[in-house]
Amino acid sequence: MAVSKVARGIVEALRRPLGRVVEVKGQVALIEFEANWPVLGEVVVGEGEAKAVLQVAGSAGRGRFNCVILSGARLLSRESRIRRTEGTLQVPVGEKLLGRVIDVFGRPIDGKKEALGASESRPVLREPPTYEEVSTREEVWETGIKAIDLFSPLVKGGKMGLFGGAGVGKTLLLSEILHNILTAKSGGQVSVFAGVGERVREGQELYEELGKKGVLPGVALVYGTMGENAAVRYLTGMAGVAQVEYFRDAGRDVLFFVDNIFRLAQAGSELATLMRGLPSEDGYQATLSSEMAQFHERLVSTNRGVVSTIEAIYVPSDDLLDQGVQAVLPYLDSIVTLSRSAYQEGRLPAIDVLVSTSSMLRPSVVGLQHYQTALTAQGMLKKAESLERMVSLVGEAELSAENQTLYKRAKKLKNFMTQSFFVASEQTGRPGVYVPVKTTINDVAAIISGKYDHITEDKFMFVGSAGEVANG
Repeated sequence: MAVSKVARGIVEALRRPLGRVVEVKGQVALIEFEANWPVLGEVVVGEGEAKAVLQVAGSAGRGRFNCVILSGARLLSRESRIRRTEGTLQVPVGEKLLGRVIDVFGRPIDGKKEALGASESRPVLREPPTYEEVSTREEVWETGIKAIDLFSPLVKGGKMGLFGGAGVGKTLLLSEILHNILTAKSGGQVSVFAGVGERVREGQELYEELGKKGVLPGVALVYGTMGENAAVRYLTGMAGVAQVEYFRDAGRDVLFFVDNIFRLAQAGSELATLMRGLPSEDGYQATLSSEMAQFHERLVSTNRGVVSTIEAIYVPSDDLLDQGVQAVLPYLDSIVTLSRSAYQEGRLPAIDVLVSTSSMLRPSVVGLQHYQTALTAQGMLKKAESLERMVSLVGEAELSAENQTLYKRAKKLKNFMTQSFFVASEQTGRPGVYVPVKTTINDVAAIISGKYDHITEDKFMFVGSAGEVANG
């Protein structure tokens, strides 16, 4: 078990000096040691009947420390005795974790009777690799989703962020990417999924869907749901990173999914408030940037293995300028932004291609045809957007002949970016479609050139390739 080291530390702690609880406030306890002070990140435990587990989060003055309570908060009170373990929180890692769901303590929560049987564990918190170890590459990873592959290509070894407000399809899109890549992947790759602060229902549905598609044996899942305390939610993301690091260092290529990275920032904000930290921009903790760095800088490819990360990022009140959202942006190679207006129109995925981009959208990486097609398509959609107000006032017939042609092609292109998802097939009644990026590029170029001017735009909704429209 992941807590075995901590358990051994409890037994060995009897000869060490005792500390005491000065104050308990929510999920944070202020403890005091007269000597033999604990270090940052160390696990300390309650003595006697108070079997609480705490983690040292920071100094609060000479001999005093703020600790986050990981479990047993109700067992603590003022003057409760505390002992050091001289160990840090660890999580089990290894091949035995594939196909299983665990929590931040390494306990299986998937309802299976079999024990994990993991023989190795790793610290949840650790330093990132050195610059000498970091490896970079520029290789595009096909997802089979038209709007992403064309406008925001995912790069192997890079990071992609899925931005969107509440209820616009972030988790659905993340699940579809996971499904498509796992179904089409070659040997030697594994995936890790960290559910940080999201609904239990969504985690259960994902677990069942992966099982139905037969890809669950290649995925390790770590959950810390919305109902958990802030400390557990924050550390769940870090526990997922520890899983990734193990597989990467073992020479495996890893695909890491996080839903939702904003909840990690939010959990850190809750803990900072309880520890009386001074707030910074938008009321977030002053340590927000360093916490995001601590998370993302461990998710890098090395000369041993490649790590590719896809993160869902909740956008509060649909405000992309929120500081919790902005803190994630510097680490991303590809940005996919979901639009509430597109979602209300019934478009799936509800991606706003005008504000979605990727640093890999360069001729040297994706090829000249892909680059030119994407830029031309975005230019056409931008021009059509500027014509929307004129059309709503005077009608499409009042546009010039050139603008009428452009406007009609833009509507076809916009509809063509919709797609039926495998993970939503039971809800929509439409079978899922995987579209190769080469097909997407050729079809978009054909729409732009006017090859399908004789077909009405409604025919392009939820089709795979344009050939289905021409033949239908």
